[in-house]
Formats: sequence, structure tokens, C-alpha cells
Amino acid sequence: MISNKDRSGWFGASETRCIVGNYETKSFRSWWLEKLGLRINNLTNLSMMAGTNYEHKILDAVVPFARKDHQILIPELKLRVNYDGDTNDAVHEVKTYSWKRGFKLHSYYQQQVWVQQYAKRVARGMIISYGLMANDYKNFFNDIDMNRVGFHPIMYSEEFIEATYLPRLRYLCDCLERTALPKNIHLEEYLCNQN
Repeated sequence: MISNKDRSGWFGASETRCIVGNYETKSFRSWWLEKLGLRINNLTNLSMMAGTNYEHKILDAVVPFARKDHQILIPELKLRVNYDGDTNDAVHEVKTYSWKRGFKLHSYYQQQVWVQQYAKRVARGMIISYGLMANDYKNFFNDIDMNRVGFHPIMYSEEFIEATYLPRLRYLCDCLERTALPKNIHLEEYLCNQN
């Protein structure tokens, strides 16, 4: 687990949803204050704690040779990518969920892995899903049940990275340097001026 929780001044792969989303929402503005170092998000709940505590156990059970908590920095893009697990040729992202609700492979999970693949320069990615039972939320030391593990291969999308993600990331880097509030209309102007 990455020990430094300060998210200011850098963009992470798990924040891709914000980077490519709508800049006019209240949640985006709260997130942007974190980027500027003006707000700290200490949100945690039982589901988040369980996911964090099971992450390494899940990786050890299914990809025992994976390096855990590796980080890649790309300073010119203010990009700081933290990996749950990675190998020389692939990234592995662990997602826990409530077993009784089922797992949904959200598009923003895929986008997160695409950014991880971009930073590592690998084409292979895998989302490893694990369903947590009621007892798993009470005891973080339960063994991993391989019947609750799911594997979701993610093939790299150069189109998403080049056409959507990087232009928006560069715009946000510019806003961060100027301590300006990003706006959808200013993004459109910025993109027009880049072409």
C-alpha cells in the first residue's frame, strides 16, 4: 500500500474519471481543490478498508510474482501512477466488491488500467475482481477463496490515451501551474489552440 496519501500536485490513474469527466460539477471542484493542496480528502469506509487490506492477499494468491505498490512518475505530465501489482509485461489492478451485489466492469476501471499501461508502456492489463462476503468485512485475515476471483483482461487503447486522455491531462497540467479552475469552455479553447 502506498503510504503517502497526499494527492496534491499530481494526477493518478485512479483519477482518470475526473480528468476526462465534466469540469462543471461540484465533485470535480472538490477534487480540484485537492490537486491544489487546498483540501484534504480523508474519506474512508469499511468497504475501502477491506479492499485495501485484501489487495496484497489477492495478488499473492493469483499473481504471486507481481511487484506490489510500484510507482511510476512522469513529471512533465504531473502523472503519478501507483500499481496494485505489475510484472515486466503487464499491470494488475485489484477491485473488490460485495459478492451478493456482483461485479460490474465499469468503463472508468478500464480507463484507469489504460493509463497504467500507458505509463508502464505495456499492452497487457488485467483487472482482478474479488467478491467480499459479509465476514470478510469483519475479519481482514480470511483466506482468499479462488471461486470468488474474476479475471478481466484489458487491451490497451491508444485511441483513448492519445485522443481523449492526454489532451485533457495537458490542459489540467496547465491549469494546475496557473492555479486556475478548469472549465469545459476553456478546455475547448485550449484544445482548439493546440491544433
